[in-house]
Amino acid sequence: MPGDAEKVIRLLDIKLDKIKIKEKSEEDLETQEGVLDKFTLETLYYLAKRKLLTEMYGVISAGKESNIYWAKNNDVDFAVKIYRTATANFKAIQNYIRGDPRFKKIRKGIRPLIYAWALKEFKNLQRASSAGVRVPKPVAVKNNVLIMEFIGANGKPAPLLKNAVLEAPENTYKIICDYIKKLYNKAELVHADLSEFNVMYPGEPVIIDMSQSVLVSHPLALDYLKRDIAIISRFFRGLGVEVIDENDFLNEVTGGVQ
Repeated sequence: MPGDAEKVIRLLDIKLDKIKIKEKSEEDLETQEGVLDKFTLETLYYLAKRKLLTEMYGVISAGKESNIYWAKNNDVDFAVKIYRTATANFKAIQNYIRGDPRFKKIRKGIRPLIYAWALKEFKNLQRASSAGVRVPKPVAVKNNVLIMEFIGANGKPAPLLKNAVLEAPENTYKIICDYIKKLYNKAELVHADLSEFNVMYPGEPVIIDMSQSVLVSHPLALDYLKRDIAIISRFFRGLGVEVIDENDFLNEVTGGVQ
């Protein structure tokens, strides 16, 4: 509804690419980057009313699945991840949700599936954080909007591992291996898309993008774990790090139970 959209705009003072949304028409709002449709604006308004957000600025990361915005709750920086509903890859998402007992009863349709996808990442981040894995701490989730800790400073996100300058890559490799083990044995999760593109580095590795992460009971969990280990091993091997044999590390993670 136009009234709801106006309230969101007034309350959040949302800015995208240094152009204030309030200067755009409602039609522009519904198509802006395929993300900020009426339902998403209503969700942002809901979160703002509950004093979880006071400002939201431009996009700091844009992908096929979601956009991430720099936001604030007064003086506290947050990252707001908004999952796309119009361009989501329905089949790919189903592959990671199917077999997860936490999401057995999802109503038919793309929007309920995306809402479950956002909730899945929120729950996965909670589990990972509780297991001692450094991830963006989740704050709140509603529909297709996830609020979490901002990794970076002054609106500038920390670099990805791919682009970071590592003074001691051996230590970073050991930490990530430890996180893989903690994810599997304590959080009972497999990241399922771990790479140098899904680790941020603000001086230490921070694992990100956990919407696709699966429980160890998932039928493809072991395949995903093998892939995660192979990709991380390849990256650090390219930096001259002496990595653990992939099969040996797999046995170390799983306790030899495969």
